[in-house]
Amino acid sequence: MKRGLWPRSLIGQLVFAVAAMLFVAQAINFVLLARGQKQQTLAHGGGMAVARIIDAVDRDRRGDFRLRPGERREDPRERERAQKLAISDQPIPVPTGAVRMPDLADYVADLLNEADVHAEAVNAWALPPRPRAQRPAFPGRTVIVSAKVDGRYFAVRSRIQVGGSRLQGFLVWQTLSLYLLLLIPIMFIAWRAAAPLRDLTRAARASPALRDAVPIEEEGPSDVRDLIRAFNTYRSRIATMLSDKDRMLGAVGHDLRTPLASLRVRVEQVDDDALRDKMIASIEEMAAMLTDILALARSGAGTETREPVPLRGLVEELTADYRERGQDVSVAGAIDAAVMARPLLLRRALRNLIDNAAAYGLRARLSVERGQGEVRITVSDDGPGLTDEQIKTLIEPFARGEQSRNRATGGSGLGLSIARDIAEGEGGTLTLTNRAGGGLDAVIALPTAT
Repeated sequence: MKRGLWPRSLIGQLVFAVAAMLFVAQAINFVLLARGQKQQTLAHGGGMAVARIIDAVDRDRRGDFRLRPGERREDPRERERAQKLAISDQPIPVPTGAVRMPDLADYVADLLNEADVHAEAVNAWALPPRPRAQRPAFPGRTVIVSAKVDGRYFAVRSRIQVGGSRLQGFLVWQTLSLYLLLLIPIMFIAWRAAAPLRDLTRAARASPALRDAVPIEEEGPSDVRDLIRAFNTYRSRIATMLSDKDRMLGAVGHDLRTPLASLRVRVEQVDDDALRDKMIASIEEMAAMLTDILALARSGAGTETREPVPLRGLVEELTADYRERGQDVSVAGAIDAAVMARPLLLRRALRNLIDNAAAYGLRARLSVERGQGEVRITVSDDGPGLTDEQIKTLIEPFARGEQSRNRATGGSGLGLSIARDIAEGEGGTLTLTNRAGGGLDAVIALPTAT
């Protein structure tokens, strides 16, 4: 089945499957009922015709229908029977406008053979319907059945039922009733199961760093409730593990900063200026790297609360700060928009992107645009851009475009990773794309504040 015809949602698939199966069942039911009605019609009309033909053959063999010249039939029933019966040595002419009915002829021939009346030929015609004003109160059409027995032709009149349109109307109303009786409860049951699954999907897509997330309410069928309960337990365990990790990293950071500070004090006492400066630079590099590692580990945590952050004021403030330090950073365009975020973390993510743009892309230009349900903060540079492979790898921790480990030329390789984790921790994304005219765009997309 084509993908475009098959619904994607649970409710759509259930309703479509039930509707399709119900349509197939009703189609089979219609075929069976139509065949049954046809057999009933043949049995009714053909049975009457066979009885009259057999009676006419027997009476003809006894000579009851052969009148002497000038003799008349006095019995009214005999006259009526004679009017409905035609006996001739020649084939019965086909009435004008009559329609041949081979099925009825075959049915009558079989019944005559079963009654031990050997017919040489059997034909049947349905007379054209009468005008509406002349129709009888009961539905049906008049048929003429002709049988050749013993070299003579016997033709009788009979009636067959006409109910095809009534059967179709009945099946249409029956199908609509079944659709209403079955699809409505199925849609309700599917909606009851799908609604908590949609909530579960939204919660699963959220960042596990959002540890203040409210547990999903357990509702729906028992299987769905068990799934939601397991997910809540799973997310609670992740939150506990992240909290334990933060406490451990905080303790490690504190324990490492103390000996580094002590080592810095002792290095100040070294008499050799060149050696002292190299040792101090190494200690500062270690301290800066430790700060980056702790920032990466805590990018989704912390005690800072979310609040509406006006992005236009934020990018203008950052731009002014960098320009005061003599760096080529400007605002290309910014709309008035706000997002719910932690201001210090968002500021750190943007600083990391601006530092990369200014260091590797000659200059940085900031812009704020509104998308569909989100706000996009773009940091653009005029550098050579990146290959697809570099875009995939540079966003990972400790990955650097400049392969030396010197912080003066390349940093620690954690800036993009920190920015990505902060963006995801705020419910957004970070993407890197090359511009057609050259340069790189680093885009942080965040949900709009509600």
